[in-house]
Amino acid sequence: MSVKILNFKEEYSKYFYELNIEWLKMYFYVEEHDEEVLLNPKEFIIDPGGIILFAQYDSKIVGTVALIPVAKDKCFELTKMAVSPEYRGNKIGQIILKNCINKAKEMELDKLILYSNRVLKNAIHIYKKNGFVEIPVEPGSPYKRADIKMELKL
Repeated sequence: MSVKILNFKEEYSKYFYELNIEWLKMYFYVEEHDEEVLLNPKEFIIDPGGIILFAQYDSKIVGTVALIPVAKDKCFELTKMAVSPEYRGNKIGQIILKNCINKAKEMELDKLILYSNRVLKNAIHIYKKNGFVEIPVEPGSPYKRADIKMELKL
């Protein structure tokens, strides 16, 4: 399987929205903040200094992930990671995550954080496999569905 990782282009915005809405509806529900960010990725992610990556397989966009700056210096949130259901099980999530971590190292970040939910066992397994460790979820976290927070020191 040959997966190509692409940087954000405005024309990919629809895939960012579609891939994320699909998994949110499958496992949870779409929060107001999700909808706002997914409809306006340039405004909420790119313009503040974040990045969005896409996984392309056979000229089709099949996965995505974003890194968003957080208030702390040299710390970004890894978020909005999604892979199309028909391509899951092909290690595309792992490829996306490794590229995301490499990008964070190129940016000379100190750490990445992420919020997830324990129901997403495969995702949490991949995060742990790549060095993320569980840390406490702070009160008032940005996502109601988050019951686990993890960090990776780079």
